[in-house]
Amino acid sequence: QVQLVESGGGLVQAGGSLSVSCATSGSTFSINAMGWYRQTAGKQRELVAKIFSTGSTKYADSVKGRFTISRDNAKNTVYLQMNSLKTEDTAVYYCKVEVGLLGREYWGKGTLVTVSS
Repeated sequence: QVQLVESGGGLVQAGGSLSVSCATSGSTFSINAMGWYRQTAGKQRELVAKIFSTGSTKYADSVKGRFTISRDNAKNTVYLQMNSLKTEDTAVYYCKVEVGLLGREYWGKGTLVTVSS
């Protein structure tokens, strides 16, 4: 079992920056990948950024060059630094980890990011 707690969401003006973090606990030794997803009302949850145990990363085209995902293995925490925010970045951001050989998924409860114009 892995528990996830997101923090750092809030309200920011367009063009501004915000950072969210996701602290994990439990069976963290078996975490393979950590990622951030977002969802708005009426839309499917979508990948924002993902970081693998190798350190390689994957980003949605819409956030490339603006967002940076990183992880601190000692703290079992994943971060998402969001710069040059746009109103369309407004969403609930969810942290997800993939664990073990089967890639079992664990999700956080989400943190709201609101970008005002």
